[in-house]
Amino acid sequence: MRVAVLHEGRCQPKRCMNECYNFCPPVRNGVEVITWREDDKPLVSEPLCIGCGICIHKCPHDALTIINLPEGDERETTHRYGQNDFRLFRLPSPKEGQVVGLLGANGTGKTTAISLLAGELVPNLGDWELAGDWPVVLEHFAGTELHAHFAALADGSASVALKPQYVDQIPKRFAGTLRELLVRVADDVRVAEVVAELGLTGLDQPLAKLSGGELQKGAIAATLLKEAELYFFDEPCSYLDIEQRLLMAQRIAALGATKSVVVIEHDLAILDYVTEQLHLLYGEPNAYGIVSQPLGVRHGINSYLEGELREENVRLRDSRIEFLAHPPRTGWDAQPLVSWPELEKQQGSFKLKTATGEILQGQVLGVVGGNATGKTTFVRMLAGDLAPDIGKVELALQVSYKPQYITPQSDVLVEELLRSTEGFDEHYLNTELMNPLALETLMRQDLESLSGGELQRVTIAECLLREADLYLFDEPSAYLDANQRMVAARTIRRCMERRTASALVVDHDVYFIDYVSDGLLCFSGTPGEHGLAEGPFRMRAGMNHFLKRLDVTFRRDRNTNRPRINKPGSRLDRAQKAAGEYYYSS
Repeated sequence: MRVAVLHEGRCQPKRCMNECYNFCPPVRNGVEVITWREDDKPLVSEPLCIGCGICIHKCPHDALTIINLPEGDERETTHRYGQNDFRLFRLPSPKEGQVVGLLGANGTGKTTAISLLAGELVPNLGDWELAGDWPVVLEHFAGTELHAHFAALADGSASVALKPQYVDQIPKRFAGTLRELLVRVADDVRVAEVVAELGLTGLDQPLAKLSGGELQKGAIAATLLKEAELYFFDEPCSYLDIEQRLLMAQRIAALGATKSVVVIEHDLAILDYVTEQLHLLYGEPNAYGIVSQPLGVRHGINSYLEGELREENVRLRDSRIEFLAHPPRTGWDAQPLVSWPELEKQQGSFKLKTATGEILQGQVLGVVGGNATGKTTFVRMLAGDLAPDIGKVELALQVSYKPQYITPQSDVLVEELLRSTEGFDEHYLNTELMNPLALETLMRQDLESLSGGELQRVTIAECLLREADLYLFDEPSAYLDANQRMVAARTIRRCMERRTASALVVDHDVYFIDYVSDGLLCFSGTPGEHGLAEGPFRMRAGMNHFLKRLDVTFRRDRNTNRPRINKPGSRLDRAQKAAGEYYYSS
């Protein structure tokens, strides 16, 4: 079985010499392996292709992917978008009374899988030229767990609720307020209950004026309010802080006790907490994806971190992701790089206060706390973008800042952006950033054509390319999949060590913060009204300080040392609270 994929966004026929066609051995022998579409882009015949890989390496824009797969009935195609387009093999199986998780790299078909299970797409079983046909689908899945599910979709008796991945698209589809959206789904009494449970605000504001976090909570609320048998949540943690993620996870877990629930999530701590069974998706991003057989959640996440799925004899990546029981700690006797007195900053009705603090030379500080409690305001004061009302930050050093919200420049290639960065170093880009951040295939693409995850990786690279003493990263894990998050954390940490520089990293992913940080700054307060920054704390004290307020404890997995959330009221939860150890149990 051969998979040939043309990456539409990368193919630029006006900027090449048709290398894919001119260097193809079968074409030179008169075999029409490659033909041309009306837009002058190539079509590759998979049955005629010999899989030599010459066209892949000759294409100047990395627009082709050709992969040879072992044949087998277990990998038959469930859905295919086009002749040289993405295809998905197999499907996950929802379970009544359980929360089933989907975990895999971006571009391996997770959203496609739930679109098929939700009935938004009808499986075409690989025949991309015809629309999916329910009788054919039912015959194909006869005798499997999915047959009854697809039969209910086909006759319209299945009730499904889907929380979409891109919540920022909701205001484009519905122009009213959040309250108007919710009352379309349920009565006022149920709406009031869910609003109170999720802490929703801004109910009477137009959806277009809500923050990403409020839109996400509103989308989750609307999904929870629907009367359905099967619920899908596509990346419910995006835009949410740690406290909101835990609250959302508890609510979804409660729903899963009586309904069938499927969750896609890259925050491994939350995925571990909320799911009972897991399917891994692997393959070649944007080319094909294969759904694994169901796995226990602990075993599935550990297999993902180890990079090997032994049940299917598959390597998911070349290296494993390792957590240390106690992450690397810089010497706390190092000289201060930057210090600040007590600071105050008023912005509209919001007021931020900070305690006296400092960042040491060579130190990476994680920043944790709720949304709208002043984290970004503090980072901008350190970056020199905002001046405090009370107090002063003395910065006699070079600062490199990656903002939270990224606006891509128009008509600029990734390569042009990176090469124009002040202090650009070709050797540093090639040895430290190109491979771990997977930049090579992006270099000739326009910034505006990049996905959220691709743009995030490019912006992290841009920040790290600058020669600086202090690096400020505001939510660098946003839009990245679970593996990319750990790779980005490792890259930031390694670059700080190589440059003997310091960094401040704001993020809501506990795994990311645990992996990258030497210590913590903790933010608390009332969102949108006032915030208080305390620290820096050593990692142990900081996590205890932060998690005690959330009333949540973590343990360490005995095989991988990854942090795992304890069930509220469990034996470990009670024991760790009694000992005052909310994060490290030893």
